[in-house]
Amino acid sequence: MPDRVSPGPLRSNQLPREAVCVHTKKVYDSCRDKECLQDIRVYLTRCSQSVLDSSTSVKAKNAELLWAYIDVEPIPFNKGFYTIDVKYFYKVTAEAFSGVGRPREISGLATFDKRTVLFGSEGSVHIFSSQYRPQADDVQCFERTNLPVAVVEVVDPVVLGAKVLDGQGCGESLLSDIPEMICNCFDDDLIITDEGKKLYATLGQFSIIKLERDIQLLMPAYDICLPDKECAGNAEDPCELFQKFKFPVDEFFPPRMSDMLAGEGGSIGGCSRCGSGRTSFSSAANSAINRK
Repeated sequence: MPDRVSPGPLRSNQLPREAVCVHTKKVYDSCRDKECLQDIRVYLTRCSQSVLDSSTSVKAKNAELLWAYIDVEPIPFNKGFYTIDVKYFYKVTAEAFSGVGRPREISGLATFDKRTVLFGSEGSVHIFSSQYRPQADDVQCFERTNLPVAVVEVVDPVVLGAKVLDGQGCGESLLSDIPEMICNCFDDDLIITDEGKKLYATLGQFSIIKLERDIQLLMPAYDICLPDKECAGNAEDPCELFQKFKFPVDEFFPPRMSDMLAGEGGSIGGCSRCGSGRTSFSSAANSAINRK
């Protein structure tokens, strides 16, 4: 009996055993973006607004992407192309300084709207599905739209700066109808009026936007995908397993600047030594489990 094919690089003598039809999603078009979102309004919570009104200066701290609302619409007279409108919701955190005391943390909501045009091909068939969804109507009785699916991949933005303005804002429109799920991310009500001091933040964002559509592909199959590794349980003595971990030397001795610059072509962010220090425990645990 020939050796079973495992996931990974193939040997020259391994040939497909059959051709299988796979239903999957194909990326018809995609784009990437590196954007600087300059001076976007941050709508603070009620408590944070009172702190900002009595502060003398602010310092940006961090930003978290809470949600992205996506809308796809076909472009008239240009078949196969679609507009993708994305509205990003961020939770921005800063530190407000007043006098010589310790800074107080403030937070609020910022949004950014983006539109792009991508090719998503055409489809005129009516698609139905019998997939069961709890506490929902019987979906096989309702038609699904045949629009391509937009997928947005975004990392948490980098806070590049923050500033405070008094009086009227920079001509931005006030927020309205904030989704409840976004409001629940804050511990107080958001102030969306145009009164008091106003906080503005500059964010750096990396994103990838794709248009996908269901498709059936004929692909070679080598074998069923059966895992080789047994699941690790609690049978092994935890202290014995811990003894197999490598000592995290880099956690106790941070790398020097020269080590970081030598990590990846002079790029500090690509330091391989820093990454190995952070993952030494998990890597050792995986190695110990694989040896079982």
